[in-house]
Amino acid sequence: MYSDVVETGYGKVRGLNIEGINVYKGIPYGGPTDGSARFMPPTRPASWTGVRDVFDYGPACFQTKGGINVDNELTRTQPPRKSEELQSENCLVLNVWSPGTRDGKKRPVLFWCHGGGYFAGSGSNSVNDGTCLARRGDVVVVTINHRLGPLGFLYLKELGGSDYGASGNAGMLDIVAALKWVGDNIEAFGGDPGNVTIFGHSGGGGKVSTLLAMPAAKGLFHRAVIQGAYGLRMVESSAAAETTERILADLGLKKDQLERLHQLHPKQLWDAYYHICKWDPIAFAEKGRNVMNVGPVVDGKHLPHHPFDPAGPEISAHIPIMIGTTKDESTIFLASEPSLGQVDEAGMRQWLKHYIGEQNVDRVIAAYLKDEPNASPNDLLVAVSSDVITIKDSIVLAERKIAQKGAPVYMYRFEHESPILGGKMKSLHGLEIPFVFDNLHKSTPDFIGDDPGLSDLAANMSQAWIGFARSGNPNHDGLPVWPPYNLEERPTMVFDKQCNIVNDPRREGRRVLDQLFIS
Repeated sequence: MYSDVVETGYGKVRGLNIEGINVYKGIPYGGPTDGSARFMPPTRPASWTGVRDVFDYGPACFQTKGGINVDNELTRTQPPRKSEELQSENCLVLNVWSPGTRDGKKRPVLFWCHGGGYFAGSGSNSVNDGTCLARRGDVVVVTINHRLGPLGFLYLKELGGSDYGASGNAGMLDIVAALKWVGDNIEAFGGDPGNVTIFGHSGGGGKVSTLLAMPAAKGLFHRAVIQGAYGLRMVESSAAAETTERILADLGLKKDQLERLHQLHPKQLWDAYYHICKWDPIAFAEKGRNVMNVGPVVDGKHLPHHPFDPAGPEISAHIPIMIGTTKDESTIFLASEPSLGQVDEAGMRQWLKHYIGEQNVDRVIAAYLKDEPNASPNDLLVAVSSDVITIKDSIVLAERKIAQKGAPVYMYRFEHESPILGGKMKSLHGLEIPFVFDNLHKSTPDFIGDDPGLSDLAANMSQAWIGFARSGNPNHDGLPVWPPYNLEERPTMVFDKQCNIVNDPRREGRRVLDQLFIS
């Protein structure tokens, strides 16, 4: 069954009506980005005549395998992603799910930024299908594709001057262009351009944090959700320039041959990128978020400063934020450890010295044992590394948001554990996504589990996101009272089969890491 025909600023579109939801896939929000347009700011899409059928997902950004290569068993538990098989450098497309387009309603808009660092993924993942979320909350859901890796973030300004001034943030400017498209067109799809919530996980959460500090994005969204991400700092221009020079050398190009970059097949760029920006779990433990040095660049203009370092961005002080993580974020990064799940004392200490320095291991272990006296060496490794990689920075971001004395920030933690790989991944990075989208049926019991109460957990989470999008407050009848985060009690909503508020989870661990790290 066809959806309603909707007129955008570039032409009319017709999608499909699926289970009562109007679905429009692969709508262009920008023009071509290949050839001479490579590394350049996005342009407007070409207009068309007649009615354009938008039944299928558009292409994901061209990308090659590399970077984080987690145990293949992890990905085999997910349904095939046929929609992601189509890839192209010309990938500026978006998808819209809406309960109604001709009823005069102005619904909250939830705008999803996909994960995958800044080098992988797409908005076409079946787990991010917006049908259930749109139906549950009477909201409009938007997902997008944009440029990634060297196509979206290769910083060429130092070598190419003002002609390449946007190159280090081209992928972020794509997202800004998609938000502008939403502002101009979403009302015709039944959405409210004056009530847009940006939300994203992992690299998508980092994109949300970056948007909060980008002058070009000001006024295009009104609430923000950062899931499982480290969003305090992005890439320094000096580090980005160094990475670019190494990639050029790998390609056999001189610094004055930037025009050759426009002629290469994108695979050549990606191969050089992964050759230079190798994924190494030990390097990640020691250097964390800066290990790959390709992502949004603090270029002084498009991203004037780090998003939340040394303070929160003034331009978004009025934007309410919800931020949180899974309990065991690090297990996905530790998946290469063959004894994960049964790491012994020696293995724990060997890993921890990379995360916190050998001289600090005894002190940190002692602090964490105050929080969990019966924790095994494996549990201690997962707790400390999860806090160092992601959770610590999420808390610091919340603290800096509070310091602005503007809009509130709400903190959560997802604690349901996955049975995958015999349960050794625990509450791993990204496990909450199908619950947020109310899409348990899009995942598998091998990944999310089949415990009684999981549908209630999905309902509680998705309804919290919907409530936050509607009013800036995630409270609803299915949850205990969820107060804004503060520095006295540090109230944190724990999402599990039974949801409850916990004040300052892993308090002693947080305190000792505060002393060791200057974020």
